[in-house]
Amino acid sequence: MVDTANPAPAAAGATVWLPIPPAEIPGLPAGPTYVHWDGEDAFPADPAGVDFYVPPYWKGAEIATRPLRHGARPRVVQTLTAGTDHVRGHVPSGTVLCNAHGVHNASVAELALTLTLASLRGIPHFVHGQAAEEWRGGIHSALADRTALIVGYGAIGSAIEDRLTPFECEVLRVARTARSTPRGTVHALADLHDLLPRADVVILATPLTEATVHLVDAAFLARMHDGALLVNIARGRVVDTKALLAELESGRLSAALDVTDPEPLPAGHPLWHAPGVLISPHVGNATSVFLPRVKRLLRSQIGRFLAGEPLANVVTDA
Repeated sequence: MVDTANPAPAAAGATVWLPIPPAEIPGLPAGPTYVHWDGEDAFPADPAGVDFYVPPYWKGAEIATRPLRHGARPRVVQTLTAGTDHVRGHVPSGTVLCNAHGVHNASVAELALTLTLASLRGIPHFVHGQAAEEWRGGIHSALADRTALIVGYGAIGSAIEDRLTPFECEVLRVARTARSTPRGTVHALADLHDLLPRADVVILATPLTEATVHLVDAAFLARMHDGALLVNIARGRVVDTKALLAELESGRLSAALDVTDPEPLPAGHPLWHAPGVLISPHVGNATSVFLPRVKRLLRSQIGRFLAGEPLANVVTDA
């Protein structure tokens, strides 16, 4: 893989593999041969001939990387995900890897807010009460006057803050490196130790890398104060599930998880019935805005590729 965003113009007859039927993407640039492959067992053409590869979405790493493990050496791999951990290690040297930066910001940020509010306001308690035909009252937490800590302050983290701001809460920000923004300081990961005890809600939005696997371990969770809420819309492996289960079962912390480790969460796993946990099945991106934004991205990126213009969203550290 290379870190240039400016490949030479594509030669005539370039081949583009898409997980969406080309006829369903109006405005695709003319010129390439478009091949539809959505992860079905049989390849529709020889993978060695693909120049621009868009891995199937929602079908896992094994399918996404299958052409790359069977001779594909594309000039560009364009994922439809913000994270690229599912293809990391399989992208050939010399291939430009691009992600879907910006496509998922609104949807994932909305879910982060939804999970936060639902957990704080006791919505699962009410839903269970409705199913049992019981009028379950009680006092629950508000987001107002609370402190939310966003761990992984990139585009999605910023979109989460956009949605937290009207709820009258303080926002703390953490990213790989410290910086200043018009909204305030973004702290470095090294500052987490001091910031965690201040947070009523910790929202994980960090990519999965070697540095963030089990970032949320027993020591991390121990720094969170009693009654705090952990929200994970990042990747399941960012959290040590065994350590989280210990905190949930003690009743000291609660959690709202769109992602888990393992995933999908198998039947019988103790996380399903742990006290104080709300689980959604990795649906942060699964909204009505997904397809329109993906199609817009593909039209733009393929056009840039054909013209030899700089590609957007180039990943240089995968």
